[in-house]
Amino acid sequence: MDEDTRYEAVRSRDARFDGEFFFGVATTGIYCRPSCPAVTPKRRNVRFFATAAAAQGSGFRACRRCRPDAVPGSAEWNARADVVGRAMRLIGDGVVDREGVAGLAVRLGYSARQVQRQLTAELGAGPVALARAQRAHTARVLVQTTDLPITEIAFASGFASVRQFNDTIRAVYASTPSELRTARTPHAPKVPAKGTGPSAGIPLRLAHRGPYQSAAAFDLLAREAVPGIEEITGTPGRRTYRRTLRLPYGTGIAAVDERPGALRTAPPAHPGGWLDARLHLTDHRDLTTAVQRLRRLFDLDADPYAVDERLGADPRLAPLVTARPGLRSPGTADPEELAVRALVGRAEAERLVRRHGKMLDAPSGGLTHLFPEPSALADAAPGEPLTALATALADGTVRLDAGVDRDDAEEALRALPGMDAGTVAVIRTRALGDPDVAPPGIEIPDAWRPWRSYAVQHLQHLRTAGELESR
Repeated sequence: MDEDTRYEAVRSRDARFDGEFFFGVATTGIYCRPSCPAVTPKRRNVRFFATAAAAQGSGFRACRRCRPDAVPGSAEWNARADVVGRAMRLIGDGVVDREGVAGLAVRLGYSARQVQRQLTAELGAGPVALARAQRAHTARVLVQTTDLPITEIAFASGFASVRQFNDTIRAVYASTPSELRTARTPHAPKVPAKGTGPSAGIPLRLAHRGPYQSAAAFDLLAREAVPGIEEITGTPGRRTYRRTLRLPYGTGIAAVDERPGALRTAPPAHPGGWLDARLHLTDHRDLTTAVQRLRRLFDLDADPYAVDERLGADPRLAPLVTARPGLRSPGTADPEELAVRALVGRAEAERLVRRHGKMLDAPSGGLTHLFPEPSALADAAPGEPLTALATALADGTVRLDAGVDRDDAEEALRALPGMDAGTVAVIRTRALGDPDVAPPGIEIPDAWRPWRSYAVQHLQHLRTAGELESR
């Protein structure tokens, strides 16, 4: 998009572009999302930015009306396989906070200087600034939804010091942390600092753009749920999906609610919606990572407008797209777990959880275990394909993290014994979040690129509906 086109999107408050770019207003020093309801600024006063971090780096602070830091992430980072796209996925997963820029560069296979140069040239901000913007958003969520002490929030958000935390919050939000807490919605749910039990946790709204077919996503998760690590409760339209999470600093339990009445149509300026979620974490430093993994699981950063426009142009898919606009291609909250489950199937995965999964310190309802780590499975079945996969995951021969090169990962998977093309396609689609996978045995024309994974979801949904009707 050129700047004139971007300005037209701002004038029309077009929410399709929320998260795709941001704009700052020179006369106010504020940056916003394109759909901000404030009075449209004059063109000569507007500056455009690829990321919130770039706007912050240029001295703009976040708008208090549209909260530009809370928009869905750009769908571009899911689709792109280059170093910038891979870097953005890793930064979103909290790698810079945990391992620094040097660790990010090692994962990408580039020098730290090259990574800095490429991100700055394309996004207007380097990895440190991008991670800083993410930390600020995490801090705001904790300040406004919990009663945790401000000092604890500073370190839980990834800041190295309380001073750095205070300076960043003032720069980004033009408020002190205490002022942010005072300004939170009076009736918003708040979590006590020492909350426990299944109802405790951090309440969140996981935003998405455009329509979202929540029923299809929850149907898929219900079919695949492995007892002990996952459960779905409630009736269709009002279900809650809960699962355990293994995270860098501890463990977690996530609960995500189905939103009834998914949008059947969505005009260009529709602001989209959200899924309500609650995270109970043993260590609040895992908040950013947990949120990003839930977003990948539910495919919340997708661009349904671009997907539906391309697929809806095909006569074969047009009626399916019309009936289910915004159908997503779900991913996973744990890529290594997904790879094992794709290989062995649901029944065997349940057995593995019972025999090799780690018990939670505090079971919650039907959630009792974490899925076994690859190292725990490496000796589970000597000579079998599972052993080969678990060993490769444990020693790094196969990497499935957010920033891995998808072609390299597929090549490594295909080299393992017992790994067929269909299983590799599932892993590439779900674990690696590739939006353009054509599995074997299904006719998928190139005209559906770069959204063939979404086309497969439409075709599988049609097949599942037909099977249920025939029973």
